[in-house]
Amino acid sequence: MTHSPFYFDIMKVCCGLAKEAGNAILRVYEQDDFGVQEKTDESPLTRADIASHEVIVNGLADSFPDIPVLSEESADISWEERRKWHRYFLVDPLDGTKEFIKRNGEFTVNIALVEGHASVVGVVYAPVLDITYMACKGEGAWKDLPGENRVKLQVSKQLSPLRVVGSRSHGNSKTESLLSPLVPYEMVHMGSSLKFCMVADGRADFYPRLGLTSEWDTAAAQCVVEQAGGDVVTQEGATLTYNNKESLLNVWFFVGNNAKVLLKSLAFTA
Repeated sequence: MTHSPFYFDIMKVCCGLAKEAGNAILRVYEQDDFGVQEKTDESPLTRADIASHEVIVNGLADSFPDIPVLSEESADISWEERRKWHRYFLVDPLDGTKEFIKRNGEFTVNIALVEGHASVVGVVYAPVLDITYMACKGEGAWKDLPGENRVKLQVSKQLSPLRVVGSRSHGNSKTESLLSPLVPYEMVHMGSSLKFCMVADGRADFYPRLGLTSEWDTAAAQCVVEQAGGDVVTQEGATLTYNNKESLLNVWFFVGNNAKVLLKSLAFTA
């Protein structure tokens, strides 16, 4: 197998940093007090978020000093500066903080390399599960399981019965109404970017997200899905992109083994 050396080398470094950050998260996870605070957007922040952020940002700066980094915990970079970036790292040090606080294990470390508004390298690490999902543009996507060989990922081609994955903490009635034309379907709930990863490894077929997310929530896992043969699209059927507007919030999006086809069947009434 041949690899783009640049992307593949970056992916390997990001895998190492994601695991190191995951270990920092687990050290907090084992404590009784997470040091939970509330950010200005009313989302939770813990000592684990900060510990993971510091590991990743410092590690990326050491390995790739010429590539800027945008992390959820250091997102106050002006649009005037960001719009000049052709290539940068986009990081969510702890995706699924609510799941972390609930101690259900469904949280991840997300590291992406974005180039020209697209995610070209993606690493998603689930510390409790010790599972790494990784991808780089043009080469594919893989999953590393504890004590097992690396597995190549490929989305399922199943569309009936449709297996839909939804948010563990952010479900809403709009999603149920939207999916009504697809009945019957099987529904499973999952936290963090593991929902994307379920599509990428063929355990789910469709993930509709009708709610607020930020670009760092999706970039790494989008690369995994796309390199496994799936797609991540907006309501208009366009590919979800990055760093092309001042706001760091995503529009509604849809992840699937063939999301563009499924979009045509949905009931957009909202």
